[in-house]
Amino acid sequence: MNTAKRLLLNTYYHAVAPWRTTMDLLRRARSCEPVQILFYHRVSDEHPNPWTMGRKAFADQMNWLSSRFDVVSLAEAQRRIVRGKNHRPTAVITFDDGYADNMDYAIPLLLEQKLPFTYFVTTGNVLSGQPFSHDVELGKPLAPNTPAEIRSLARAGVELGAHTRTHADLAKVDSPQLVDEIVGSKHDLEEMTGQSVKYFAFPFGQPQNLTAEGFQVARDAGFAGVCTAYGGYNFPGRDAFHLERFHADPEFIRFKHWLSVDGVKQMTSPTFNPGVPPATNVATTKPAWSA
Repeated sequence: MNTAKRLLLNTYYHAVAPWRTTMDLLRRARSCEPVQILFYHRVSDEHPNPWTMGRKAFADQMNWLSSRFDVVSLAEAQRRIVRGKNHRPTAVITFDDGYADNMDYAIPLLLEQKLPFTYFVTTGNVLSGQPFSHDVELGKPLAPNTPAEIRSLARAGVELGAHTRTHADLAKVDSPQLVDEIVGSKHDLEEMTGQSVKYFAFPFGQPQNLTAEGFQVARDAGFAGVCTAYGGYNFPGRDAFHLERFHADPEFIRFKHWLSVDGVKQMTSPTFNPGVPPATNVATTKPAWSA
């Protein structure tokens, strides 16, 4: 973010502080605090790319988050959504893909601070050792986690989630491949770790990468929930199977702004409804107090 944009966002963040405080009080009075789910990819100070966050930025975010939010598992997040009431600021930490670099700093930090998180793994890359195609396209191939590392995470109590076998855009594949990507990655992880895999995250995770069939395949496979990646707040009483996430921005002011429940973002974020035809599938979320 350039200096002008950073200054503009800082100005906006502080200008709307009184309004945001009022909305915070209203939500808490109504026990309508949203569950906010963050996702990261890679934490490292080397070979940065658009989905890499530096170590200091990550540590600062974890310290800020843990001092202000209940940091919970996806299962606890779902319980709070299903219950229909939530009076505590609540956050969930997740990772996508499965980068080897995360073993060097991010994961040890989370384990040391006893912060729960879900680690979504693209199993084909883990099993083959091949770098992710999106890194190869940038000319910066990076190592995925190894099966031994994934098993060590399972032994440490980390919840592992499926993220397909090949990081495919599931809106562009036929039905047999859709099943193979979703169900196959679940089986791969369960065979690798000997543990049940309860959650699935769609690669790319934007509305255009999602289909009703993909959601149904995940349900039929026995997943307890699926995660998308286009932003959005999970308010109590909403769909607890479809868990909306937003990428943790390395710019700290933007990170704080989103986690403070930005009214503009809340009212303009797209949402995906598996029961709606694809051509009309992007809607606008409503404020919690208008639900």
